[in-house]
Amino acid sequence: METRAPVPKAKSLARSFSLAFAFVLAALVPELFIVKPFLPYPFLFLFLGAVVASAWFGGMSGGLFAVILSIIAVDYFFIPPVKSLTFSPPVALYLASFVVCALAASWVSSAIKRSEVALKDARDQLEARVVERTAALMKTEAELTRLSRVLSMGELTASIAHEIKQPLTAVVMNGHASIEWLSASPPNLDKVRQSTEKIIQDGTRAGAILSRIRALFKKETSTKDWLDINDVIQELVALVRAEAQKQHVSLRLELATDLPKLMGDRIQLQQVVLNLMMNGIDAIAAADNTTRDLLVSSWKQGEEEIGVRVEDTGVGLNPENVEKIFDPFFTTKPHGIGMGLSISRTIVESHEGKLWATPRPAGGTIFQFNIPVHAPKLG
Repeated sequence: METRAPVPKAKSLARSFSLAFAFVLAALVPELFIVKPFLPYPFLFLFLGAVVASAWFGGMSGGLFAVILSIIAVDYFFIPPVKSLTFSPPVALYLASFVVCALAASWVSSAIKRSEVALKDARDQLEARVVERTAALMKTEAELTRLSRVLSMGELTASIAHEIKQPLTAVVMNGHASIEWLSASPPNLDKVRQSTEKIIQDGTRAGAILSRIRALFKKETSTKDWLDINDVIQELVALVRAEAQKQHVSLRLELATDLPKLMGDRIQLQQVVLNLMMNGIDAIAAADNTTRDLLVSSWKQGEEEIGVRVEDTGVGLNPENVEKIFDPFFTTKPHGIGMGLSISRTIVESHEGKLWATPRPAGGTIFQFNIPVHAPKLG
């Protein structure tokens, strides 16, 4: 069975030989009509340039073909006897030196070209790997952020159950009351209507609590919109209040009333505030202080920034750990994973803000962050 050479290889050779012929011809024309009338021997650098260019653009095969064409052109047009492929012994050394130089130039040019192509391929592969690893790291960071949020919510199981139980219990009681009013003779429709309205209100309140919990657990990409930071804080208070009461912590709010809206991701900012509040409650629970206060406040710093502060009267902060607490996997809790504060700082910085901690003068810790009011820059 007859075998055929691969078509792409034949086309590549044809291209290499065509380029070599064109470059040698481009060197021959000025040698014949410009250089030859003034010099007894040809100015061979033009042919060497043709060899280098052929090897660069056509590979080693193109460079060798250019060497052969250059030898024929030099011998036929310039070395006596001209227009003949023979040469006299005195010029043999001259021709041999040209052949050696041409071969060396062809090899060096093709080797440099191969090295450049290999370097480009390695760079492209490296860039592809960097893009792939960056995407993987971003995915891992998103998963860690969600894990931290889920763990924080897990600590609030009792509080969530308490908050949901209250409206559901009210729904059941108002339902029984409605049955009683309907059983009366005659039925008291006004009381039934009032009980039904209370059922709707309590059901709506339970649904709102479940919606907030679901939003915190939901796995979705970051979306930023204009929001009121006070609403973000107040939505969390309903979830944290029962946990604070369980730990005998007095939860107080001091929220500024003149705050402008800011551009941010509601779920991410809730995660930051939730983490700071839970850290404060844990710190107070671990302390033996008689004062067990957790203060959450907001304020406007000039016209460009909004600030949030979470202040506790807990065990306090070791000055040596002021920055370490924001490092990944650094924790002072017996069962902590050390990701909450690290993720919180990343979230705040993604909003072009700053999160930091300072010891409270009277004992405890103050966590606070600032976020600019203006819309974040794109790109």
